[in-house]
Amino acid sequence: MNGWSITSEERFASVVEAFLGDPVVTPPTNGKRFGASGLKVQNRIFAMLVNGRLVVKLPKERIDALVAAGDAERFDPRHDGRVMKEWASVQPTSAEDWLLLAREAREFVAASRSPMTEAR
Repeated sequence: MNGWSITSEERFASVVEAFLGDPVVTPPTNGKRFGASGLKVQNRIFAMLVNGRLVVKLPKERIDALVAAGDAERFDPRHDGRVMKEWASVQPTSAEDWLLLAREAREFVAASRSPMTEAR
């Protein structure tokens, strides 16, 4: 099976399932608010499913590379042209491995936790 024969929801569900054993990762909830469909580490979203696309938080340079390769677009949450520099929206047909991207995003978000945020 090449990943393209399953739906985006099924593909993301397999990503979520892979993180269920990680004690610091919170799986998606059933809520309707922003981020409810996201995987979180230390209460911060690192991967989510938005309109059938995997959205991940990665370093800007990595986002630039994914965009240049044609595997992703910069994430535009409001659809108003104001993109987020450290977020990528990955097409369901991308050859990129969603689980590997999510793992990379988890590590990036966990490592980028600021001392100011931890003090709260």
